[in-house]
Amino acid sequence: MAAPAFLIRLALAVLVLAAGPWSAAARAQAPAVPAAEPRTDSCPGLVAALRPQVVPAATEGLGADEVRITYVGHATFMIESPRLVRIATDYNDYVRPLRLPDIATMNHAHATHFTDSPDPDIKFVLRGWRDDGAPANHDLTYADVRVRSVATNIRDWSGGTEKNGNSIFVFEIGHLCIAHLGHLHHTLTPQQLSDIGHVDVLLVPVDGGYTLDLDGMVEVVRAIKAPLMVPMHYFNGATLRRFLNLVSQDYDVEFAATPTVVVSKATLPPKGRFLVLPGH
Repeated sequence: MAAPAFLIRLALAVLVLAAGPWSAAARAQAPAVPAAEPRTDSCPGLVAALRPQVVPAATEGLGADEVRITYVGHATFMIESPRLVRIATDYNDYVRPLRLPDIATMNHAHATHFTDSPDPDIKFVLRGWRDDGAPANHDLTYADVRVRSVATNIRDWSGGTEKNGNSIFVFEIGHLCIAHLGHLHHTLTPQQLSDIGHVDVLLVPVDGGYTLDLDGMVEVVRAIKAPLMVPMHYFNGATLRRFLNLVSQDYDVEFAATPTVVVSKATLPPKGRFLVLPGH
C-alpha cells in the first residue's frame, strides 16, 4: 500500500509545481510590460519611467534594476535586460555573440558593423541608416527595453560626407541609459547631445583613426558626462593604451577580469571611470 500512496503524493506535487506562478507555461503566458504614456523628456524616459516589475528567479541572477553587458569584440556588445531581452550592437558577419539576440542594431561604415543577412529569427533588426539618406529615427519599445537612435554623419569612401550614415543607439533599460556611439566620425552638435540625453553607460570607439580622432573622442566623452565608459573598437593594446593615457588624468581606469559586467544605478562610480573589458 505504501507505493501507491507515494505515487499519489508525487503526482499531486507535480501538478502543484506545474501550476506555480513561475512555471514555464505561466511565464510564457504572462502579460507584457505595459507601455508608458509618451514622454518628451530625455533618457530615462518611457521604459525607465515604469514602476519596477516583479522579476522571476529565472532571470539568471539579474535584479529588476540591473543590466548585463558583455563585450563580444570590435564594436559588438550583448546587452541583457532583467527580463532577458538580448540586444547585440553593430551586429555583423564576423563578430557575433554566442546567443541569438532579440534586437540587433547595425551601422554601415564598414562590413564589420552590419550584415545584409541577419539571422531570420532575430525579432527586430535596426539599421542605423536609411537608403534615402534620411535619419534612421528608430524608437522601439519591447518588453522592458526601449531602443532609440540619434543620427550622425560619416565619411564616405570617396572622402565626402554621407549624411545620417551612422546612428548612436540609446538603450533605456530599467533605471539605466546606455549609449553606443557606433562608428562616430565627428564631434556632436548641441542638438545631438540633447537628443541623446542623460547617459549612465557610454560605449566608446577609441581607435583614433577609423572613427573620430582621439582629441575629438575625448571631447565627446566630456560632453556626454557618463559616469561609466567602456572602450571598444581598438585593434591592439597599443591603440588602447594611447587612448587611456590621454584620459587617465581626468578619469579612473579599471581593467575587468572577464568580458561581462552587471551594472545598476547603485553600482555606478561617483567619478567618471573607464572600464576595460577583455577583448578588442
